[in-house]
Amino acid sequence: MFLPTTPQELDELGWKNLQIILVTGDSYIDSPFIGAAVIGRVLHAAGFRVGIIAQPDLDSDDDICRLGQPELFWGVSGGSVDSLVANYTALKKRRKSDDYTPGGKNSKRPDRAVISYTNLIKKYFKSDKPIVLGGIEASLRRIAHYDFWSNKIRGSILFDSKADFLVYGMAEKTIVHLAQALKDKDEQAAQNIPGLCYKTHEPVEDFIRLPDLEEVKKSKESFIKMFHLFYANNDPLNANGLVQKHGGRFLIQNPPAPHLKTAELDQIYELDYQHDVHPFYKKMGHVRALDTIQFSITSHRGCYGECHFCAISVHQGRTVLERSPTSILREAKKYTHHPKFKGNIYDVGGPTANMYGFECAKKTKKGSCKDKRCLGQKVCPSMPVNHQKQISLLKKLQQIPGVKKIFVASGIRYDLIQADKNYGHKYLAALVNNHISGQLKIAPEHTEDKVLQNMGKPGKGQLLKFKNLFYQLTQKAQKAQFLTYYFIAAYPGCREKDMVQLKKFCSSELKTIPEQTQIFTPTPSTYASLMYYTELDPFTGKAIFVEKNDRLKEKQKNIVLRKFRK
Repeated sequence: MFLPTTPQELDELGWKNLQIILVTGDSYIDSPFIGAAVIGRVLHAAGFRVGIIAQPDLDSDDDICRLGQPELFWGVSGGSVDSLVANYTALKKRRKSDDYTPGGKNSKRPDRAVISYTNLIKKYFKSDKPIVLGGIEASLRRIAHYDFWSNKIRGSILFDSKADFLVYGMAEKTIVHLAQALKDKDEQAAQNIPGLCYKTHEPVEDFIRLPDLEEVKKSKESFIKMFHLFYANNDPLNANGLVQKHGGRFLIQNPPAPHLKTAELDQIYELDYQHDVHPFYKKMGHVRALDTIQFSITSHRGCYGECHFCAISVHQGRTVLERSPTSILREAKKYTHHPKFKGNIYDVGGPTANMYGFECAKKTKKGSCKDKRCLGQKVCPSMPVNHQKQISLLKKLQQIPGVKKIFVASGIRYDLIQADKNYGHKYLAALVNNHISGQLKIAPEHTEDKVLQNMGKPGKGQLLKFKNLFYQLTQKAQKAQFLTYYFIAAYPGCREKDMVQLKKFCSSELKTIPEQTQIFTPTPSTYASLMYYTELDPFTGKAIFVEKNDRLKEKQKNIVLRKFRK
């Protein structure tokens, strides 16, 4: 069954009311790829009566009031994507489509959705029921942050929204503990929960004090110092709690929730998801996101790549948490009984597909290193890169009766393939022969060394080695397959001449004109956004060039796309 979203469903369940109501900026897709569905399922499995209201109308009480008021709390999320990223392009033009909205038209998700939904609840429910923020929009805006769309430093979204609590990261353990504490009316227990942020009039004595909001607004150097401290305290094995003053009050960020164990992750992904859009929303139109996630499988969470423009390190973490092969196989077998399944599993992966099955032993015991990275310009020698487990997993999935094809659509790190001397080539051969359909997507992002260094990405030499290996294997397999490259224009440190060099490299070395080039968007709580705002290298303090003129940003992109003429 779906989690209820209508009064009729409450009647059918025999529930007089709900303990928790989740409000989300996505349509209600009951899938382990959708945050509100996961949190709802986890809470329901823990014994709570949970309902979901998706994309409520801001101009009436029809949606927000249809399930009544929850006994314990409201949970508010902007959805699977930050609402401003979902609503605007890198040049701040309004997007016309939204893959998470019925009918595909971008008309249901408000700007700053977390704040809008919190205000909507407060407008129609004059009560003391707590409002709890979660999801990527809240998670990445939990401390003072640079907001590209207003071009200023904003304080924690917990203060801006006037909500009561914020759960950050993936938050399954945090939200269950919070629900239990609120049910027990134990305020002290609530404030001690890992992975939680709250407001107070006094700082927590043993927590690290971040530069105050007013200080980071005035000083770029203080903002950089603040972000370094914030970023360094995101691993549950070695993080401290954080405190940041906002006016006369304090934001308290408790240390992160402990990593989920494999058995816990298995349990979450094997809950009773319907892998479909709820009928109430389905009648409003097709939801395009379902096309790619309905029959896909998450094998792991987290990413140790730490690309400077990516928020995964802050939201999912720098440690890769994996599901067991047994659990993944059970999910695939379940798909074969779904009436809409036609034999194709469209993805088996995570933020980066080929990080499944291995991790640094030191990191899993002591936490992420604070003075070096697993990846970047090179792979850390302590990382035991080994693709054997993923090769075995894909082979077993392919052998399930009723499964015709297993695809790997998540991005891969080509530097990891080359770092794995025993199984790297075998893994790529498996992809080439069995798990891609005509093309393999990779994301070098750029080709010029100084820009790549600002991105935290490997050099173009590794890209060329990978390209040559891919086409050797493709030719051997006698298949007409090719690589698709993703690049970023107008990234901090990138000038027009760098895009000219990128185009030349693509033409002479990659033998392609890349169509997948996007203009850099500064998103909250990333090192790239820190560079964009401060125009400083946060690691050296030296000035860096940052293109901020929209016309010239577009010009950088068009250089690569053959639209530029001198």
